Amino acid sequence: MTLVCAALVATTVEEMEKDMARAKSLGADLVEIRLDFLNHFQPDIDLPRLISNRPLPVLITYRPNWEGGQYQGDESTRFSVLRSAIELGAEYVDIELKAAERFISTISDKRPDNFKLIVSSHNYEFTPSCDELSELVVRIQSVGPDIVKIATKAVDICDVTRMFQVMVHCHAPMIGLAMSERGLMSSVLSPKFGGYLTFGKLDAEKESTPGQPTISELLDIYNIRQIGADTKVFGLIANPVKQSKSAILHNKSFKAVGFNGVYVPFLIDDVPKFLDTYLSPDFLGFSCSLPHKVTALHCCDIVDPIAMGRANVMMLTGSSAKGDTVSPLAGRLVVVAGAGGAAKAVAYGAKEKGARVVIANRTYERAVSLANLLGGQALRLADLATFHPEEGVILANATALGMYPNVDGTPIPKEALRFYDLVFDAVYAPRATRLLREAQESGVSIVSGVEMFIRQAFSQFQHFTGINAPESFMRETVLKYT
Repeated sequence: MTLVCAALVATTVEEMEKDMARAKSLGADLVEIRLDFLNHFQPDIDLPRLISNRPLPVLITYRPNWEGGQYQGDESTRFSVLRSAIELGAEYVDIELKAAERFISTISDKRPDNFKLIVSSHNYEFTPSCDELSELVVRIQSVGPDIVKIATKAVDICDVTRMFQVMVHCHAPMIGLAMSERGLMSSVLSPKFGGYLTFGKLDAEKESTPGQPTISELLDIYNIRQIGADTKVFGLIANPVKQSKSAILHNKSFKAVGFNGVYVPFLIDDVPKFLDTYLSPDFLGFSCSLPHKVTALHCCDIVDPIAMGRANVMMLTGSSAKGDTVSPLAGRLVVVAGAGGAAKAVAYGAKEKGARVVIANRTYERAVSLANLLGGQALRLADLATFHPEEGVILANATALGMYPNVDGTPIPKEALRFYDLVFDAVYAPRATRLLREAQESGVSIVSGVEMFIRQAFSQFQHFTGINAPESFMRETVLKYT
């Protein structure tokens, strides 16, 4: 079983002790004590106190600045502290490859039976090739560690697959991590690819490594205890991706029905490259969001006719991908703000039910293109300030205006909202967008993007699992977390 290690970076011994207790309460298996983060560290006093008061097994790390840490002293002092940690009963000590041979020569006769030495290498610039990573594993193994650790930077999400390949073929216990938000799945999927342990932070502000998930996310959202070699992987293709609640919804729903799957947010720059890299029996399906809906559809070999130029769910079957969508909105005269993938779905849904459609977009040419496709009218987005052709009009925002983190955005001035009977916003994070707040203040009925999100999630769940979505449970989950 892959262990969950809480990486602790408190600056005082008192805080470190509190964090150890909290890590235990959250369900971590062990804690990493980063001695190099402690201010005014007094080894003879502080180290015995920390180790003797530990509520969980400890990994002691005293990272020097030349390997990305905070310690700036001499090596003999650092080695002495690490040796003391072993003598005091620390279960793990981390030493960098560059210093490992010299350090190991000083402890060769002092390793307790329950102690494990981790020899680590960190690359904060990029992830090397598979061959280079494999050679690095061999070099680390040659100095005699109990556990191999390699941490690299994921410049692109496709870098992570190289780490997975090396982990799977490593004959020694290995910790393999690709740092940064693009490398998140290296932490989440560590159990699937045989990782000895994975790291999590206590809070969003207390990370030791860029892109690190929290302990609560690993245990309560990604259900990391249930992830194994047979677990199927699904996820959200988007950029940005942090704001999405899809991982919470799908993972909790998978767990509720006993489905062996995990859903991960994928921060992606190049969709075709991502799909080419991860087209395998392990990665079965993806939700698609901004700005990749249209590009994702072009990558599909089979396209549902209702997709209308964009995809919000892709299923990978063998060597191909199928794209599908769910169209949520209908009405009378519907003004759609936007001309991208979400706008196409909304406009097509309205048109299919007999509505007349107006497309308003910042780039007028794109509005014209979509309007011509639907037999509708095109406007510039700025025209909405004075556009009032009749009563009973519905406004649908299908732009990213108002979406986290740009929550102050809106496609239309507040004073123009009085022209509409109903305002729908496809943005669901935050649930109460500026557009919806101002519409409500203007006495206009509103529909949140949460409903669109829920209905799409029902369909995605069924595509992913082949079983009916637990609709009541999913609806309750969305309302709880949005």
